[in-house]
Amino acid sequence: MSKGLSLWFAVSSIVLLTAAAISISYSAWLAILLGLLSVSNIGWGFVVKARQRRS
Repeated sequence: MSKGLSLWFAVSSIVLLTAAAISISYSAWLAILLGLLSVSNIGWGFVVKARQRRS
């Protein structure tokens, strides 16, 4: 995985997790949604990394 793509996944995951942490005090459903988006973003990063290793 290129450094730029790694940086993108790292920064976007941090932003999503920060938003989830902030939203805990506002809405539980929003916090759950943002938490799931964070986990899926991290998982998608691993998928992209594995696909690029194969080729």
